[in-house]
Amino acid sequence: MSATRGQSPVLWFTGLSGAGKTTAARYVEEALRRSGVPVERLDGDELRATICKGLGFSREDRMENIRRIAYVAKLLSRNGVVTLVSAITPYREMRAYLREHLPGYVEIYVRCSLTECERRDVKGMYAKARRGEIAAFTGISDPYEEPEAPDVVIDTENMTVEACGDAILAHIAESVSR
Repeated sequence: MSATRGQSPVLWFTGLSGAGKTTAARYVEEALRRSGVPVERLDGDELRATICKGLGFSREDRMENIRRIAYVAKLLSRNGVVTLVSAITPYREMRAYLREHLPGYVEIYVRCSLTECERRDVKGMYAKARRGEIAAFTGISDPYEEPEAPDVVIDTENMTVEACGDAILAHIAESVSR
């Protein structure tokens, strides 16, 4: 399973908070592990607490967050590890940067309505953002620019986790066979 010579795919899950990025990535991760494929999952929330600690939510800090994650993903990819990244990645310029700088980049748009994401929000982040307690919250006070040409679109509001994960796995298998 190789995207380009010496590079493994970097599957980048983008979407609103609560859309199901991490859930879909976990499903794909488990399926790949069962198949014996070397795989790592990088979660945006975990990375913000470690290698991206100290970054805020300004446009510049968000871009630096993505650059750092991309650096780690590229290291893993060039060492034969299929890398799954679940990070909101709200701006098109970020995703263009990733497409340009990450060989094997696969953009997966995890589509889910804002209403459903708010309904799923167990931490109450959307409610805090609506009350003005959280500044620059994606989808409320900061934009999420929908991808214009993602490689894969999964609709977590209308598809099961299994159907979403299987669609991603099918895309990977198809692109490897080309």
